[in-house]
Amino acid sequence: MREEIPKAVTAISLALQEQVEHGLLAPGSKLPAERKLSELFSTTRITVREALLQLEARGLIYREERRGWFVSPPRLAYNLMQRSHFHAMVSAQGRVPSTEVLSARLQPASAAVCAWLQLPALSSVIQIRRARRIDKRLVLYVEHYLNPRYFPGILDFDLNQSMTELYARHFDLHYGRVRFEIVPSSLQAEAAAALRVSPGSPGLNITRVNYDQHQRLIDCDLEFWRHDAIHVGVDVL
Repeated sequence: MREEIPKAVTAISLALQEQVEHGLLAPGSKLPAERKLSELFSTTRITVREALLQLEARGLIYREERRGWFVSPPRLAYNLMQRSHFHAMVSAQGRVPSTEVLSARLQPASAAVCAWLQLPALSSVIQIRRARRIDKRLVLYVEHYLNPRYFPGILDFDLNQSMTELYARHFDLHYGRVRFEIVPSSLQAEAAAALRVSPGSPGLNITRVNYDQHQRLIDCDLEFWRHDAIHVGVDVL
C-alpha cells in the first residue's frame, strides 16, 4: 500500500499535467472539486490533494481560498535590467494590470527599513501597501517605504497609479540605480491575506532599493509575488 500511494499521486499529477499542456484545461480555468477528482481517479481526496500540491509547486496550477484550484496563466516576464514599472510591463505583454491601495500612512520605520534607506534610528517613513492584479488575478502584494523628505504631500495623490510616473510628474524624481534582492519564500499572513491564499503558500520575495537620478536613496519596495506569476530574467550586454 505504501508503494501504491506515491504511484497514484504521480499518475494523477501526470494526467492533469497532460491535460494542461494539450490545452484541454485552459489557463485560468477552474479544476473540478477535489471530491470530483477523487471519484474520477477512484482514489482518496488525500491522494488527489498531494497530486495537486505537486502541480502547484511546479507552477502549473494555483489555489485560491474558498474558491478552489485553477490552471495558472502564462508567467509575466520580469526583466530586472529593464527600466519599466508594473503597469507598463504588464501592458507591454498584452495583459491587463490593475492596482488597489490597501493603506497609506506615515509611520515609524522598522530597523530593516532604516538600514535599507540608511535612515537614523526612530525615523519616520511613508508606508504604502498595495495589491496588484494581472488580468483580474491577484499576483502581487507590495509594501513601499518612502523617505518623507523627498515626497511632501504624496499621500494626497491617487496612489493606485504608477509610482514611477507619479514621482516623475509631480516630484521631478527619476529612478537611477536599483539594488535587488530575490529570495524564494513562503507567503506570510499579511501577504497571504492580500493575495487570498493560505499562509505558507509558495512565493517569491523581491526587495528593490531605489536611488534617484542624483544617487539619493529615496524608497524601497518589498514585493511578494505568487511564485507561478512571474519569470525573472536579466539581459546582460
